[in-house]
Order: sequence, then structure tokens, then C-alpha cells
Amino acid sequence: MTPRTVTVRVPAKVNAQLAVGPARPDGFHDLANVFLAVALYDTVTVTPADELRITCTGPDAAQVPLDRTNLAARAAELLAARHGIEPNVHIHIDKDIPVAGGMAGGSADGAGALLACDALWGTDAPQSQLLDICAELGSDVPFSLVGGAALGTGRGEKLTPLEVGGTFHWVFAVADGGLSTPAVYREFDRLTPDAPEPVASPALLDALRTGDAKALAAALTNDLQPAALSLRPSLVDTLETGRQAGALATLVSGSGPTTAFLCADPESAQTVADALTASGTCRTARVTSSPAPGATALPV
Repeated sequence: MTPRTVTVRVPAKVNAQLAVGPARPDGFHDLANVFLAVALYDTVTVTPADELRITCTGPDAAQVPLDRTNLAARAAELLAARHGIEPNVHIHIDKDIPVAGGMAGGSADGAGALLACDALWGTDAPQSQLLDICAELGSDVPFSLVGGAALGTGRGEKLTPLEVGGTFHWVFAVADGGLSTPAVYREFDRLTPDAPEPVASPALLDALRTGDAKALAAALTNDLQPAALSLRPSLVDTLETGRQAGALATLVSGSGPTTAFLCADPESAQTVADALTASGTCRTARVTSSPAPGATALPV
């Protein structure tokens, strides 16, 4: 018997390393993308409906598209097409991941809707098929499905799971407004016309494996950060505020404009978050940790 409603919780991500190669003929870039899932979550609830529709609540919900461009809607359509059924479902997204913030919130919603629809419709798709659909939806969507930690190669969709030897403590400073990922990549191409081929950092992978926060801090890199700062110079003040408050490392999360601060422990993370909130350089600051599980169906 198939359920009448399914709710899936799906995490945000931070890029511990984002190495970006030159633009490919198809417009994408080869990446060495070390994903860490963090414990900030959207929840996606699906119920049967007469037609496909999307609703959304939560911070910045007004910025979330409610049409077929939403990755959650596209996920439902792709899964339904593979199984010869109509995607007649109401998808409700409860947002807690920053919108257009470089933390893969839209990708998370796509992965969450895919897993939820698979359970609702009883299609029992193998994970290999779900990952194929995720890769069709976008470069970050496969990782949103699996969570934990992984190295993404190709355009980020080819995943190799990574071992993580401990818990890492983070603060994420949410900026006002978003940044367009394509615009950030275009700026990267302008600033870095001779980008080398991307390679994962052995020191960073070792720091993850051993759970060494200080070693991880020394190895964090984001090749898109100069481009994001070029388009949003005010983020420099946010990064400096977190550094002065005691963060072990600071970086732009993905394509931004959310900024990430790695901290030694929960107490120092709270200190950094309080300083960021008081500084007025960001809209809000969130304390969380990694790694976190991928898309997970919640008990009814």
C-alpha cells in the first residue's frame, strides 16, 4: 500500500574545496568539488493532486519559483516520465536553507522531491536511477541525495564518498539578496582565463579523514571566491568580521553570497555567530555542523 503523504528532509551543503577548471565546450566547468552536507535542512512534502503544483513557506519563500522551472517540479516530471505516469502531485517546500545562497537549496529540493515522489508513487527506483535523474537536474543534486561527504568530479555530479573522522562546526552568514551562479562563473572565466585542471587537495582529504579542524581550516579553498567578491565586495567585511571573532577559516560558500566560517567547537561558533549578527554585515548567522545525512524520508 502506497502512502498518502511523504515528507523528506534534505540538507544544505558547503564546499570544503571548490577547484574550477576552464570552461568546457558545453559551457560547464570541470570541478574537483569536496562536498560536505551540513545540518541545515529543507523539508519537502508530497501528496496526490489533480495536477502538479508547488507551494513554499519559510525565509525568502517569495524568491522560490513555483512553476515548472523549480527543480522539485522537474524531479517529479522526470521520475513520472520514466515510469509512464502523470506527475500529479502537490509538492510543498518548507525552506530553511538560504535561497540563492550557494548552499544548494534548490538542488536539495530537487533531490527531496525525487525521493518523496518515488515513495509516494511506489516506483521503487533503484538509487542508480535516482542518481541519473539527479545528474540530469543539476550538478549539485546527486550530492543532495546522498549527503555525508563526497568528492564531485566532472561538473560535480560524479561522486566518490569520502570518510570523515569527526564533527566540524560551522557558522553560515546569510547575506541580503542572492548571487546568480552563472554570473559568478562568467566572472570566474573573466578573472581566470588560464584556469588549470582541477585536482582534489590531498591535505584537505586527509584533514576530513582524521577530523582535524585546524588542518581542514588550512586547506579550505574556493576558486569561485574572487569572482563572488568581485560581484559583491561587501562580503569582504563579513569574512573579516568572522575572522576577527575567532573563526579558524573563512570562505564564500559555493557561488555565494552566503559566507562560511569553520570554528573549533560549538562555543566558538556561537561567539562568531553573535559577532556577525551584531556587526550588521549580514542578515543572519546560523550555527550548525557537518557531516549530515542526505535526503531522508521522515516518519509519518
